[in-house]
Amino acid sequence: MKTGDMVLQSELIAHWANGRRLAFIGDGDAIAICVAYLHKLGIVDYGPSAIVVYDFDEHICRSVQAFAEKQRIDHLRAHLYNCVDSFPDPGRFECFYTNPPWGEHNGGESVKLFVRRGMEAVGYCGKGVVVVADDDEREWPKHVLGETQRFALDSGFYVQRMMTQIHQYHLDDAPDLQSCNLLLNALPQNEPEDLSVPITEPDILKNFYGRSSPPDVRYIRESPSRAKAGCTITAGSRRTRFAPPGMVPVLS
Repeated sequence: MKTGDMVLQSELIAHWANGRRLAFIGDGDAIAICVAYLHKLGIVDYGPSAIVVYDFDEHICRSVQAFAEKQRIDHLRAHLYNCVDSFPDPGRFECFYTNPPWGEHNGGESVKLFVRRGMEAVGYCGKGVVVVADDDEREWPKHVLGETQRFALDSGFYVQRMMTQIHQYHLDDAPDLQSCNLLLNALPQNEPEDLSVPITEPDILKNFYGRSSPPDVRYIRESPSRAKAGCTITAGSRRTRFAPPGMVPVLS
């Protein structure tokens, strides 16, 4: 996500989740840190009461932890987690945020799994923001958006608001591709749930991170040399994620 869009997105999320416990299901764009830091610096006088980042990239998790400790942000932390596993803290949050792999080659199945984990985080009784591709010229984002909204309704959530085409990215293969915010709310009759199970279905896992890119890597481990050098925050592509230099993929 481009820098200006990150700032606007962070302010929006800080206001939307004000005073609530917020789970990030993946955070390659470091929006969680931005939200916490805007509040810490007093640039905004609102923000979540607790922020936990769940990501399978150890470098991201360590960076969040290091930043929180350095800036003394006690309510920000990270948890190493892969979304194909059962969610470790179902029902402990009031809202969730996810910018998942966009599902171009799997009909949105990757988006739906990240959203499912977010719904589990709030016990199917909270609200969420889903960032997903939104483009007038390409067909696949329309199909994925339709599948995501259908999945939300089937799961007891409705689309409260859709903020169309508000983010841009540094994508070499699609520099003009944009994304939207899909704001979801749980239906009032939903009963709290605390159940989460791992995902093994081949139809969901096939092409999960792109064409012929299933989630074979459980965690991306940080190499000792890079860990000693200190943690930095980097933003990656929204549609594919692979182990970068200095990282050690750990197969499940």
